[in-house]
Amino acid sequence: MDNVSKRYDFYIGLALAVSSSIFIGSSFILKKKGLLKLASRGSLRAGQGGHAYLKEWLWWAGLLSMGAGEAANFAAYVFAPATLVTPLGALSVLVSAVLSSYFLNERLNVHGKIGCILSIVGSTVMVIHAPQEEEVDTLEEMAEKLKDPGFIAFAVSVVVSSVILIFVAGPRYGQKNVLVYILICSVVGSLSVACVKGLGIAIKELFAGHPILKEPLGWILLICLVICISTQINYLNKALDIFNTSIITPIYYVFFTTSVMTCSAILFKEWNNMGVENIIGTLSGFLTIVLGIFLLHAFKDISFTFDTLPLFLRKSAQQGVKERGPLHQPLLDHDVESVKGISEDNCQACHIVNSSGSAVFPGRGCRLH
Repeated sequence: MDNVSKRYDFYIGLALAVSSSIFIGSSFILKKKGLLKLASRGSLRAGQGGHAYLKEWLWWAGLLSMGAGEAANFAAYVFAPATLVTPLGALSVLVSAVLSSYFLNERLNVHGKIGCILSIVGSTVMVIHAPQEEEVDTLEEMAEKLKDPGFIAFAVSVVVSSVILIFVAGPRYGQKNVLVYILICSVVGSLSVACVKGLGIAIKELFAGHPILKEPLGWILLICLVICISTQINYLNKALDIFNTSIITPIYYVFFTTSVMTCSAILFKEWNNMGVENIIGTLSGFLTIVLGIFLLHAFKDISFTFDTLPLFLRKSAQQGVKERGPLHQPLLDHDVESVKGISEDNCQACHIVNSSGSAVFPGRGCRLH
């Protein structure tokens, strides 16, 4: 019965994680549409410190969509380990990239599509080989985990690096380098996931009838979560206002996933009982995601067409057309009408078929004779 209950929780967490990715991926598009609408009116942009987006309904729709996604994500962490929920965030990359190509006119070339696919494949591999976290069922056990020297060192490093990024790197490089604001959101987000996990445990105990409201740890986690989410929203808005959505989403995913996996491994000691095959599988899945993100980012401005193929591939394709195309295309009625009166000497199609420039005589490849 215990195993059935755990499997039931697994599927609930999986469904919540997938729905969360759909809501969050859509929220990027709605927010970006709202910010672009404000920019067209001449309002002070969010990237320059403006807050006019608070009066734009599209931005609020995006915020509500993100809120629904985060709520589903919150619930997913209650039912499933972070190492299952976090990698599934790659689905938001796909949702955002596809929707941005339709609604924001942001080009998603072949490399970007392959990158999205690789991100999903890598996430699937990570889920299959995901480490199992240690069981933490009460706030007392969570408090013991939070007192671990390794986690304290990690939390202090996150706070210090965030302060440096916000007050030193942000004003200097935030407008030019997409990584600055994304790093702030990512490292702060790793702590927000730890807070979410602790609050999920508190909610479970509350429904079980335990006097959780008297426990200070639950309130501390709630305050930390509000601070972390507020910081993420603020700097994510700035990044969205300045940089391309199809670039922000995948890069944010990579850094956020890395931060969360690191935090979860330190806090719950997930890697201690992993076999070699699962470690290799997890790392391979993550590297596959990184490769997908690289394709999305590095080749975003490259137009992949027939003319960009290497010369030997173009020749092979042209040879295939010469050998198969004309001989396997039937002459339609309107083609017959269009070639009436054309003599064998001035047939332009013949000259096009023959690479040397001379006419091809009837029966030697010209479909018009």
